[in-house]
Amino acid sequence: MKWKRFPRPRAYLPRRARPAPRGAQSLRRRPSAPDPGVRLPRARIPRSGPAMAKRSSLSIRIVEGKNLPAKDITGSSDPYCIVKVDNEPIIRTATVWKTLCPFWGEEYQVHLPPTFHAVAFYVMDEDALSRDDVIGKVCLTRDTLAVHPKGFSGWAHLTEVDPDEEVQGEIHLQLEVVPGPRGCRLRCSVLEARDLAPKDRNGASDPFVRVRYSGRTQETSIVKKSCYPRWNEMFEFELEEGATEALCVEAWDWDLVSRNDFLGKVVFNVQKLCAARKEEGWFRLQPDDQSKKRRGEGNLGSLQLEVRLRDETVLPSGCYQPLVQLLCREVKLGAQGPGQLIALIEETTSTECRQDVATNLLKLFLGQGLARDFLDLLFQLELGRTSEANTLFRSNSLASKSMESFLKVAGMRYLHGVLGPIIDRVFEEKKYVELDPSKVEVKDVGCSGLHRPQTEAEVLEQSAQTLRAHLAALLSALCRSVRACPAVVRATFRQLFRRVRERFPSAQHENVPFIAVTSFLCLRFFSPAIMAPKLFHLRERHADARTSRTLLLLAKAVQNVGNMDTPASRAKEAWMEPLQPTVRQGVALLKDFITKLVDIEEKEELDLQRALSLQAPPVKEGPLFIHRTKGKGPLMSSFKKLHFSLTTEALSFAKTPNSKKSALIKLANIRAAEKVEEKSFGSSHVMQVIYEDDAGKPQTVYLQCKCVNELNQWLSALRKVSISNPGLLGSYHPGVFRGDKWSCCHQKDKSDLGCDKTRSRVTLQEWNDPLDHDLEAQLIYQHLLGVEPALREKHRELSAGTEAGSVLTGPGGAPEDPLGQLLQVLQDLQEAHRASPASSQPSEPSRLLELQT
Repeated sequence: MKWKRFPRPRAYLPRRARPAPRGAQSLRRRPSAPDPGVRLPRARIPRSGPAMAKRSSLSIRIVEGKNLPAKDITGSSDPYCIVKVDNEPIIRTATVWKTLCPFWGEEYQVHLPPTFHAVAFYVMDEDALSRDDVIGKVCLTRDTLAVHPKGFSGWAHLTEVDPDEEVQGEIHLQLEVVPGPRGCRLRCSVLEARDLAPKDRNGASDPFVRVRYSGRTQETSIVKKSCYPRWNEMFEFELEEGATEALCVEAWDWDLVSRNDFLGKVVFNVQKLCAARKEEGWFRLQPDDQSKKRRGEGNLGSLQLEVRLRDETVLPSGCYQPLVQLLCREVKLGAQGPGQLIALIEETTSTECRQDVATNLLKLFLGQGLARDFLDLLFQLELGRTSEANTLFRSNSLASKSMESFLKVAGMRYLHGVLGPIIDRVFEEKKYVELDPSKVEVKDVGCSGLHRPQTEAEVLEQSAQTLRAHLAALLSALCRSVRACPAVVRATFRQLFRRVRERFPSAQHENVPFIAVTSFLCLRFFSPAIMAPKLFHLRERHADARTSRTLLLLAKAVQNVGNMDTPASRAKEAWMEPLQPTVRQGVALLKDFITKLVDIEEKEELDLQRALSLQAPPVKEGPLFIHRTKGKGPLMSSFKKLHFSLTTEALSFAKTPNSKKSALIKLANIRAAEKVEEKSFGSSHVMQVIYEDDAGKPQTVYLQCKCVNELNQWLSALRKVSISNPGLLGSYHPGVFRGDKWSCCHQKDKSDLGCDKTRSRVTLQEWNDPLDHDLEAQLIYQHLLGVEPALREKHRELSAGTEAGSVLTGPGGAPEDPLGQLLQVLQDLQEAHRASPASSQPSEPSRLLELQT
C-alpha cells in the first residue's frame, strides 16, 4: 500500500454576511400600500443574484398508523414518530399509549436548504425501562416528492430498518488522473469526513476508509472515537486503458471483537473521471445496494402521511411591489371596487388549496396593516351571497378559511392565556367524566364508599358537576379577557358584528351578529383547541382516552354556548341536558362579553397596538440547563437549571420566570446555533450558541433541553432572530475542546474554524414567527399563475361586457381594468423569474454527482 500524509486542509471560511431580510419584524406595517388610483409600476427584472433566495420547505402531516406490531408483553405498543431529514432528527410526535392503530394528526412545516436529499419517518415504541424499539420506517426521497407537485398523500407500508442502509455524512475526496512511467495512474486522496453515523456505545465510531479498484484494496489508518475524522492520505492505482471498472470508496467503523460496521460508500465512473482529469469535493455517502433488504411489507403496519415539498425562488422585494400594491388597492376600495380581484381569486381557487391561499393572503395583508380591511371585504362578499342567516359562514369559503388563519396568527397567545389553566386542570385531575348513559363504565370510576361501587346515576351526576365547574371556569376566564384580546382581533370582530347586523337588522335575527362572532371564536378556534390541545401547543403530549373524553364533552358544551343554546343544538344530544343551566348562564355571559369585545374605537385600537409593540413579547422562553465547569476534568462539569428568555434584543436568563433577568448574549453577537454531539457531555439534546463577547473574542455557551422537539424549537428561534447578523459562521465544531483537542475531530488548534457545516437554514415554522412578506407574495404569485387561464377567460368576458357599453371606471372617472393589470403583473413576474440567476444556475453538487454511478 502506498500512502503519504497531506497537510491539514484549509479551514472553512465564515459565510459572507447577508443583508437583513425584508419583513424581519412580526406584525409590523410596511409603508407600501398605495392609495386608490395610483398608477402601478412594472416589475423590475433583477440584474444580479445576491438579493434572491432559493428556499425549500416541507409541509408534513403525520396522520395515523394502523396494524402496527405489538412490541410490549401486554400485546400492544406505545408508538410515536421521529422525523429525520438526511438522518438529522428534527421532529418527534407525541406518544399514543397502548394502541396498534395510533392517531397523531400533527402538522409541521420545516424550512430547509434546497440541497437536502430525503425525509424519513421512523415509528418507534416507547419503553420506560429499556431502549425504545424501532417498529419500522418510511423514507421519501427529494426526487419522489418532486414528482408530486400537490404533495404525497396516502398510506405507506413500514419497512424494516436495515443497519447497512442507515448511513449518513459526507466524505471529502480529491480524485486525479496523473501520468506515470507505464501509463496513467488514478490517484485518490482521502482527506476527511463529517457527520458519520455513530456506531459504538460511546456515541462515536472508529472510522477508516477502504478504497477498491481493479481488484486492489487499500485502507487508511483508523481514527479512534470520532465521527469527524481527518486522514489526509493518498492512494494510487494503475489505470488500464479502456477499463470500465468503477472506483469504490467505502467508510467503515472498526471493531475489535465484532465485525466492522458499514458507514457508507461512494462509487465513481472512472471513464468520466478520466475526461474530467481532476476533481475535488464533498461526496454524500450512499447505502450498500448489495445488502439484503429485509423489507417485510405487510407485517409492520402502515403510516398515513401528507408531505409536500415546495421550492421557491424569492425575488427581490421590488419585483413584488406591483402585485402587492394592486391587491392592497383592491382591498382599500372595498367590495365596490371596479374589478373585485379578491372575489375573482376566490372564484378561481379550488376547495383543496383554499386554506393555503387564505393563509398567504392573510399574512400578506397583515404585514401591510390591512388585515382588518381584507377580512371586512370578505365579510361583505360572504354576506352579499347569503340569504339565510343560519347558513352564514358555515361553508369553507375564503372568508371562513381566512378568519381561521387570522385567529391562529394573531390570537394564539390570547388563546393560551384563556384556555391554558383550564386545560392544565383537566389533565392534572384525570377524572372519569361521562354524560352518555350508553357509554358509562362504572368499573372505571372506583368506589364512593368502603365496599359499595357507584351507581350509574351517581357517575352521571358527578360527571355533570365536573363539566359544569370546567365550563364555568372557562366562561369566567373568557369574560375577564376583553382587555387581553389583541386590538386587531377586537377590531375585526367589530367589523364582523356591524356588517352582520346591517345585513340582518330585524328583531328575529337579534342573535345572528353574536352567533357570527362565536362561529369563529368558539366553534373554529376555542373548541378545536379544547379537543386537541397538543395541536394548538397547549400541551406537549396527547391526552389519554379518559382525558380526551372529558375534553370532547367540554368542547361540545362550548359549542352549545357558542350556538346561543338554539333548539337545534339541544336536540342533537339530549343527554347533554344536565349542563343546560350552566349553558343558559353562559349564553348571557358570552353575549355580554361580545358586546364589550366589539366596543372598541379607532383611537383605543391604535393605543392598544402601540402599547403591544412597546411590550415586545419574547420570541421563545422556558427552562433550560446551562453548562457550568467546576474544574479541569470532564467529570467536573454539570448543568444548572435556569429560566431563559429570547427576545429580539438578547438571550437572557433568570433563576425563576418572575426573577430579574440578566442578559447573557446580545442578539447581534450570535454567530451560530448548532447541536452538540451526545458523547461530548454524555447527555442528549445539548446545543451550543457561538457568539462574540464585548471584547470581540469568540465564546460558546452550552445549553441542554429536555427533548428533541424543545431542542429544535430553540435552535429555530435562535437562527431566525440572528439570520441577518454579520459574520455568521459557515462551519463549527459539534464537539467540545477538552484537554488539548476537540472531541469531534481531534484537532489541537482551538481556533480551528470547524469540522462540520452549520445549518442556519434549517428551521421549524412556528405560529409566532416574523412575517416573511416576500415569500408570501411569491406564494400568491405562484397560485395566480396556476389559475391564469381562468383569469384570462374571465377578463375576456369582462372586456366583452365593456365593449357592449358597460365601462369600468375608477376614482376620478378614469377607465379601470384591474384584472388586466393583474395579468400584466403576472407576466412581468414570469419574465423576472426567467431572467433570475437562481432559476438558470444548476445546483452546486450536480457536476460532482455526474462522476458517481
